[in-house]
Amino acid sequence: MKKLIWLYIALITIIILFLLIIFSKLTIRINFFHHNDNDELKVEFRIWFGLIKYKMNVPLIKIDDDSPSMVVKGSTQMGDSTEKNATNVEQITKDDIMSKLTNAEEIIQHVFKLNVIVSKFLKRVVIKHFEWHSLVGLGDAAHTGTITGALWSIKGGIIGMLSNFMRLKEMPVLSVTPHFQLAIIQTHLKCIIQFRIGYAILAGLKLIKFWKGGRPNFKTNAAYSKEKTKTV
Repeated sequence: MKKLIWLYIALITIIILFLLIIFSKLTIRINFFHHNDNDELKVEFRIWFGLIKYKMNVPLIKIDDDSPSMVVKGSTQMGDSTEKNATNVEQITKDDIMSKLTNAEEIIQHVFKLNVIVSKFLKRVVIKHFEWHSLVGLGDAAHTGTITGALWSIKGGIIGMLSNFMRLKEMPVLSVTPHFQLAIIQTHLKCIIQFRIGYAILAGLKLIKFWKGGRPNFKTNAAYSKEKTKTV
C-alpha cells in the first residue's frame, strides 16, 4: 500500500513538473556590439524569472588573416556562477557554411508544410524589447549621407519583417548617427524575445509528425569537426 502511495506521489510530481515546464516562458536576451573590426555577442537564456540561466559569450568574431575563414571565440556559463567553461576557438570556413545550408535544405525537403509550422511558432514569439543604434562615417560627407539613408532603409525593412512574423510588444528604438569626419562603423543591438516552452515542444512534435521521405542525408565536414574546436 505504501509503495502504491509513493508511486502516485511520484507520478503526480512528474505531471506537475511537465506542466510547469510546458507553460514556462523562455526568455532570450541578445546583446551584440560591433566597432570597426571588433565584435562581441552575448546571449542569455533564462526561465522561471532568472532562477535558471545559461549564458553564452562570444567576445571575438574576426576574419582569419591566414585563410579564407572566420575565427570565433566563445565561452558559456551556467547560472550566476563566476566560473566559466573553457573558452573554445572555432574556425568556420566556406565549406562549413555550405554544409549547414545543405542540411537545412534537407530538412525543408523532408518536412511537409515546414513553412506553416515555423510561421505558426513564430507568431507565438514575443519581442519584448528591440534597440538598435548605429554610428557610421566614411570620411566623406556625401558618401556618409548615402550610407546613412541606406542603413535606415535596412533597419526599417528588418523591423517590418520581424513585425510580420513575430509580435512586437513595444515600439523598437532605432537610430543611425552619421559621422562626417571619421571613417567608422559602430553598431549596438539589444533584443529580448520570449515564448512558452510548450509552443517549441509542439512545433518539434509537428516536425516529427509531418516528416516524410525517410532518413535525411546530412552532410558533415570531417576536417572541420576534428580541427575547428580548440580549448584555451
